[in-house]
Amino acid sequence: MSVTQIAKFEDLEIGDDLPEESPDVSMPKVMAFCQAAKHVFERFVDHEAARKEGFPAAIVPGIMSQGFLASMIHRWAPGCKILEIDTVFRGSLLVDSKITMTGAVTDTDEEALIVELDLAIIAEDGRTGVIGTARVQFER
Repeated sequence: MSVTQIAKFEDLEIGDDLPEESPDVSMPKVMAFCQAAKHVFERFVDHEAARKEGFPAAIVPGIMSQGFLASMIHRWAPGCKILEIDTVFRGSLLVDSKITMTGAVTDTDEEALIVELDLAIIAEDGRTGVIGTARVQFER
C-alpha cells in the first residue's frame, strides 16, 4: 500500500510503499546543485566532457541522489528524524533523463518509534542506479 504522507508511527505497516517520485535532474538543476554544493566537476555539468570520461552523458552526483532520497523521506513523514541513510551506487544516473525513486518499510521498532526503509533510484532505461536503506525515527 502506498501512503502519500504518514503522520504517526502507529499508521505504518511493514510493506508500506513510499510514493514514487521523479525528481528533476535536468542540466540547469544539476548545475545549480553542483554550484551550491561546491561540487562542480565536468562529468556532472557537461555531456561532452562526461563522454570523454567514458559515460554516455553527464551524470547526477551521488550526493545529489542522497539528497533526493532524504527529501522523499521527509515529504512522506514530515517531522521525522533521519538517523542514517546508506546508499550503494550501482550505476550512473544521467542528467536530462527521467529517474524514479522508490521506498518501502521493511522493519519497525515500536519501542523506539524507528522504521527501516529500503530505497532505490531507477534510471530511465530500467537499471537500478542506487540502492540503499534508511533508519527513520518518529516523534512521540
